[in-house]
Amino acid sequence: MNLGLPRAGYQGATIEDAGAHNTRMVLRAIRAHGTLTKADLARQTGLAHPTVTNIVKRLMARGLLVTAGMQRGGRGQPATRLVINSAGAYAIGINVDRDHITMVLADFAGTVKARLDQEVAFAMPEQVRAFYRRNLDRLLAMAGVAPEAITGIGLALPDGLGEIDLPGMPRDYVQWSGVNLEALFAQPLGRPIFVENDAAAAAIGEMQFGRGQKEPSFFYILISYGLGGGLVVSGQYDRGADGRSGEIGFMPVASEAGATVPLQSIVSIAGLNRRLALAGKLAFAHGEALGGDAALQRVFDEWIEESARALVQPLVAVNLLINPGVVLVGGRLPMPLLERLTQRANLMLRSGGRDAPAIAPVLPGALAEDASAVGAALLSFDDLALHAEIEG
Repeated sequence: MNLGLPRAGYQGATIEDAGAHNTRMVLRAIRAHGTLTKADLARQTGLAHPTVTNIVKRLMARGLLVTAGMQRGGRGQPATRLVINSAGAYAIGINVDRDHITMVLADFAGTVKARLDQEVAFAMPEQVRAFYRRNLDRLLAMAGVAPEAITGIGLALPDGLGEIDLPGMPRDYVQWSGVNLEALFAQPLGRPIFVENDAAAAAIGEMQFGRGQKEPSFFYILISYGLGGGLVVSGQYDRGADGRSGEIGFMPVASEAGATVPLQSIVSIAGLNRRLALAGKLAFAHGEALGGDAALQRVFDEWIEESARALVQPLVAVNLLINPGVVLVGGRLPMPLLERLTQRANLMLRSGGRDAPAIAPVLPGALAEDASAVGAALLSFDDLALHAEIEG
């Protein structure tokens, strides 16, 4: 019977999709707890013991899980403890933003084995490709990883990279709108390429390797040259109807001058650079935030105050509409600066959000600066879960 309902809303998951989801849950549970038995996994994930046994068998066959001794003390035979095999897979994650390029090599446990970056304003596609090819061998050598061990390459970059006009953007930056992203990194490794929005990649990275292991529902804020966000609900990244959930940077707020501006014009590296320019200082550089003269530190203090104030109403809205367990903040800021910003935002939320039924704490993300690059590398590992299911 045709009920006249849109079929797209009633499409069920394929067996492979459901299996890959279950495989990711098993891996996430082990990452969060360090080591678990199959009985532990069944309790943690809610999966039937035979399902867990089959998943573990496939993951061990692919070298992604290994045993770590026996758990004794209970009835019957001692249970085998399972751990992530960090050397089971390696991936490269690349984060391209309007003011920098970061490239990391991560193992299957999410540990960054090597990292290279370059501060470059509005790098063109060919500049990014040149950076990748010029530094690939060096990155592999730093990590002590052979090229054939790389399972894939993840790329994280802002949506609308060549379209959204931010301060300083050159006219020919529009090249990014039509570039073949996969072709930029296809050679010399010839590995699968996975592309993701930078804020989404950062949120996924936190979900798998950071504070999201303990917080199944959270809102993520990525402070980059612009400002992005990501939403994780019950351990799943939620993209929204058009794949643009979490776009907190476009929320209108009042500036210090009283004008209505997008939040990202204040809470961003571009917003910080604006203040630095007014004070006669050079654009933001990571090391300067940890030292520098008194005048420079005053600029950082003023930016933190303005940013925390601007974040209050958007965060109240996030809490009222989504009710996350925590709001995590990461991005290009060094951890001491990020901690000061989140502490100030929490303090202001006590007043600005006092009428809200619940206000989640605002905390620095565990991955912080490299969240987008690490999250990009994770995309390759997620693909391994799907292949483990299909090949099993």
